[in-house]
Amino acid sequence: QVQLVESGGGLVQAGGSLRLSCAASARTFDSYPMGWFRQAPGKEREFVAAISWRGIVLRYADSVKGRFTISRDHAMNTVYLQMSSLNAEDTALYYCAAGTPALHSGRYYDEDAYDYWGQGTQVTVSS
Repeated sequence: QVQLVESGGGLVQAGGSLRLSCAASARTFDSYPMGWFRQAPGKEREFVAAISWRGIVLRYADSVKGRFTISRDHAMNTVYLQMSSLNAEDTALYYCAAGTPALHSGRYYDEDAYDYWGQGTQVTVSS
């Protein structure tokens, strides 16, 4: 069982930056691909970014490419989402998710492919 705890959300002005963190409980985190998803009010949850267990394969939603960066620190069992040039459309509840080692990178966009989820951290961007 993997427990995920997100942090780092908050209120930020448009154009600003935030860094989200997701701390994982299990040492087997090292072999799990990790993803970030978000859900805005009244909308479905959507893919934001993902990273393979080695940190070599990275995937981003088109809406965040060039603005967000996903990374991971195996020593800290933590995955990060560095967000910059934030705008009002980035306002959402951001979730961290862990897939199993068998998750293929071709399915990183698919929320149904992830087995473990955090509770989410709220990001609000004021215009």
